[in-house]
Amino acid sequence: MTRSLPENYRDILVRLGEDPDREGLRDTPVRAAKAMQYLCHGYDQSVEQIVNGALFASDSDEMIIVADIELYSLCEHHLLPFIGKAHVAYIPTGKVLGLSKIARLVDMFARRLQIQENLTRQIADAVQQVTDAAGVAVVIEARHMCMMMRGVEKQNSTMNTSVMLGAFRESSNTRQEFLQLIGRSK
Repeated sequence: MTRSLPENYRDILVRLGEDPDREGLRDTPVRAAKAMQYLCHGYDQSVEQIVNGALFASDSDEMIIVADIELYSLCEHHLLPFIGKAHVAYIPTGKVLGLSKIARLVDMFARRLQIQENLTRQIADAVQQVTDAAGVAVVIEARHMCMMMRGVEKQNSTMNTSVMLGAFRESSNTRQEFLQLIGRSK
């Protein structure tokens, strides 16, 4: 018989030496279970659902960038948050994606247990798959609570990851233009 998520949180509190029946913790197992389900709701979504047909014909063949997309995710190793921002660019080839859809794709993948390296790749691959772009670039900058609250406890550390596909990988000029536009290059 499987235990419910709230029962598992109650068990964790007991194993930590807490009394889950005390006033401050009485409803914590249910609240924690609901919070975890919300924080991981990306599993209930798909790229197709997110895009929902918002792909439009366009003559534009210039770089499109959506910068500073805030993201919140959970490290799959410690279940602790990492918080940051994503910069996503693509070079269209006849189709552009609805603006909000890029942020929604970032959220969908971020709302799964993750490591930042994979998150960056998943976003890039999804944008490439949906748009058939000439190139896609994704840079994520994030602060990881697993490094800040435990382990080495480095409060000012930031992790940066990037994935460059197509024109962004093949052309240093295209890559450099993107990095300059998001303020990552001098």
